[in-house]
Amino acid sequence: MEEKKIIREILRLKKEKNAVILVHNYQNQKIYQVADVIGDSFELSKAAAKTDAEIIVFCGVDFMAETAKLLNPEKKVLLPEQSASCPMAKMVCGDEIRELRKKHPKAAVVSYVNTRAETKAESDACCTSANAAKVVNSLENEEIIFTPDKNLADFVRSKTSKKIISWPGYCCVHENISPEAIKRMKSKRKKALVLAHPECKKEVLGLADFVCSTSQMISKAKESKAKEFIIVTEKNMVARLRKEVPGKKFYSVQAVCRQMKKTTLTSVLDSLKFERNEITIPKEFFAKARSSLEKMLEIGA
Repeated sequence: MEEKKIIREILRLKKEKNAVILVHNYQNQKIYQVADVIGDSFELSKAAAKTDAEIIVFCGVDFMAETAKLLNPEKKVLLPEQSASCPMAKMVCGDEIRELRKKHPKAAVVSYVNTRAETKAESDACCTSANAAKVVNSLENEEIIFTPDKNLADFVRSKTSKKIISWPGYCCVHENISPEAIKRMKSKRKKALVLAHPECKKEVLGLADFVCSTSQMISKAKESKAKEFIIVTEKNMVARLRKEVPGKKFYSVQAVCRQMKKTTLTSVLDSLKFERNEITIPKEFFAKARSSLEKMLEIGA
């Protein structure tokens, strides 16, 4: 089927079935064409919590669709590409968090939203890159177990007086961005501001003008007097920035999340048409996992 016909059919089915399509910034920009909301994890979590739609089609990876289901237990949540999975989300599990609690009984557990429901259920609060430091600083505990991203934990450590006990997880996309690559780009684009995602290594963040979540990158680009920006995150964020901030120039470090790129217009159509790849979450995790997400939303960005 031609791309235009696929898009028309998705839009028709979306209306017919009272569905909403949530699309992460890192998705292929073709998917943007059928989106109701495009955003980062925090923006999409808020959108999922507020939607009146009966069906949520989540164009992202597994933990994102799980998050939408946790916030909407009565709704049908579909993940167009069932194999789209975040490796970092599997780098820590509930058993490992319970062991950490035994070693650090006075610590609260904050887990990045990039985790599975089982991990969220063992956490006191979740966070996103947009509000990680705010969540940590909102808690009374002076010790915080932060999972799974060691790089985000390092960034939070620089924003708090609390003791951060990190877990050695990482995003393979951001972990592979080197300081040398940023230096090379900066030497060619001397007037460009460097906006870097906090999942990057601290050696990379040290070269950034601003450390931002993807939603904050949009705000910063709009507010700044600068006309050029080096965007240090997944490469499709540049497409989003060009869409949202026309007239300015954005340069990518060409980091690719292959899991995010698995979603196609055809898989969105098939998922919506046949209500395929529905997300289910074991009952034993549901209430506690939802509570940690609600804490994140309550604290805000």
